[in-house]
Formats: sequence, structure tokens, C-alpha cells
Amino acid sequence: MSDTGDMIGFIGLGNMGGPMASRLVEAGHKLLVFDTVPERVSQLVERGAEAAKSVADVAERAETVLLSLPRPETVVAVATGHGGLVDGSAIKVCVDLSTTGSRTARQVAEALNAKSCAMLDSPVSGGTAGARAGTLAVMVSGPTDAFDALKPVLDVIGNVFYVGEKQGLGQTMKLANNVLSAAAMAMTSEAMVLGAKAGLQPEVMLDVINAGSGQNTATSDKFPNRILPRKFDSGFSAGLMHKDVALFLEEAEAFEVPTWIGHAVRHIWQFTVAQEGADADFTTIVKNSERWAGVEIRGKDAPAND
Repeated sequence: MSDTGDMIGFIGLGNMGGPMASRLVEAGHKLLVFDTVPERVSQLVERGAEAAKSVADVAERAETVLLSLPRPETVVAVATGHGGLVDGSAIKVCVDLSTTGSRTARQVAEALNAKSCAMLDSPVSGGTAGARAGTLAVMVSGPTDAFDALKPVLDVIGNVFYVGEKQGLGQTMKLANNVLSAAAMAMTSEAMVLGAKAGLQPEVMLDVINAGSGQNTATSDKFPNRILPRKFDSGFSAGLMHKDVALFLEEAEAFEVPTWIGHAVRHIWQFTVAQEGADADFTTIVKNSERWAGVEIRGKDAPAND
């Protein structure tokens, strides 16, 4: 059995966690992995990782454990529930790469600290492409000594930003980032559909916008690469974006910050989830405006049918 000090645990091997874990293995780290989907574990084992039997098994065999999980309640259960990380004898540092909101981050940190385990709140941004390429923005808050020790590990998965010692600051940073991405997708969808209805070519619109003041991640990436080809395959779901916007609004309410635009953005994502389904790719938000206007944002080389 590998020494616990050398072994890194990784729990959650989905669209984001799988590529991040793969990069760690490729970088030569000894990785102990667990996911509730056996096929995901098998894929990492084929790349050189070792399979764990459970969350508890990870916490018993690895001093450092990384989490990449879809929802706050899942993080709480994995970290603090029966058979969770708090029951492990080896774990010393937990690095949560999930998006949970600062309240959850503080709750988990308190429970782990009581078991002499440090917590680094480390949400990431950059999508599945960034996870595969190792170019994610990694927003870290927590104890400086734990951060200094683990920065070389985090450097493997992206560009690391230490935002402060206060627990939860990483989450606040991530939610501020994601609500801007959510708003950009919503507003760009409306703008592009207006142009199409008026007779503008979508490729021309994007060229002009990306050369001007309206450029954003939707116009530079999502529309040309996911929507014009009618692929809708960014790897991030509408349900998760709606969740992130809702967490931003909770955060803003707690700090008594007005969010008039944020609430409008949430309604649009709520409608998208109702229309397309929570598991639909978040780029399908454009279909709301398309149906209403009776046009489609379709590139010249897009297939005849979606």
C-alpha cells in the first residue's frame, strides 16, 4: 500500500473531476479515486490511478483529498456525513474544487477543523476544455500553510489565485464569476436572435462584437463553437448554472447587496431548466429566444437538424 503522505485522494470524477484527476495522474501523482459511477473509476485506473472502495476508504488512506462534486448538499454529505471524510484517520487537508457557496464552505471547514483537518475552498472556472488543458482558474481561500504546501498540486490543474485566508472567499469569487457568465449567455442569446431575425449573418455579428466592446465568453467561445454548429456540448448543464446563480443571490442577500439584474438572470435560467431540462447543456438557453422569435442561430456549416 502507498504511503498516505504520497497518496492524493480524489472524489468525484464527472465532467470536471475526471479531467482534473487525469492531469494529476499524468503529472506523476499517486491518485486514489472514488466515484459512485464505477465506469468513471475504471477509466482513471486504466490511466494509473488506484481505486478506493468508498469515501471512508479514501480518508483512511490519503492525507490530502480533493473533491469535485455537483451540489452543496453532496459536498456536505461526503465531507461530514456518516462514513464521510470526518471519519478518516489519515486525512489532513481537504481541497474542495466544487461550487457550493460560502456558507457551505464554512460549514464543512468547521466540521473538518474539529477533526484536525484543514480545508481549502478552491472552486474552479474554465469548463471542461479548461479542465482537460490544465488552464482552469483556481480560486483558493483557507490557511496559508495548507495552500503553500498544495500549490504545486493545484498548479497542475490550472492558474491558481489565492484570494485570502477567510474561509468561503473562494466561493464568493467563483459565484461573482459565474453570474457574469450566466448573464453573458442570456443577453448574448437575445442579441444574436435579434440580429438573425433582422437578417444579419451570425458569423458576421460575432466578428463585429468580438472586435468591439460587446465581447464576452459567450461571443468568443460558446456561440462560435457550441451554438452556431448546433452542438450544444459545452459539458456544463443548465441546472448547474441555475444553481450557481441561485447561490450568488443567496450570497448577495446575506451581504445586503442589491441584485436587480441577478434576479432577472435567475428567472431566465429557471425558465431554461423548465423548457430544456436540468441536464441539458447550458448553451441551450438560446433556444428560448429562438422559439419565441421563430429563427435559429445556425452557422453556415451546421447540420440540417440539431
